[in-house]
Amino acid sequence: MALKDKLSADLKQAMRDRDENRLVALRLLRAGIVNEEVEKQHPLDDSEIQAVVARQVKQRRESIEAFRAGGREDLVKQEEAQLRVLMEYLPQQMSREEIEAAAREAISEVGAKGPGDLGAVMRVLMPRLKGRAEGSLVNQVVRELLGAR
Repeated sequence: MALKDKLSADLKQAMRDRDENRLVALRLLRAGIVNEEVEKQHPLDDSEIQAVVARQVKQRRESIEAFRAGGREDLVKQEEAQLRVLMEYLPQQMSREEIEAAAREAISEVGAKGPGDLGAVMRVLMPRLKGRAEGSLVNQVVRELLGAR
């Protein structure tokens, strides 16, 4: 089943179940997909839809941080519930150890010597990990590995 079809089916089920957090998350995701389709002027394939999901996951994480800083625990809980819904539509996320292994491979491939080579390593590494690891975590791991050299 295509990801877009699964989203539609899950949206209908959320309406039947009256699951408000799931419903809001899926409606916002669907709106993001439609906006992207209008912008690109073609229907999105599964990988492009996953990119939209990844952007919305990032937005939710940023919102959670901002709401926590503002002391709005009610909104934090709401965003976390929506984040859990969105995570269902992304591929299984890599563990830190898996990211480290891939980063070490990319570092040796590029021949990186220190923190100044971060950009070169990230250019090689991110396409390999696309959708399976959050960019900020990958960046943090690579910085630590390059700093240790």
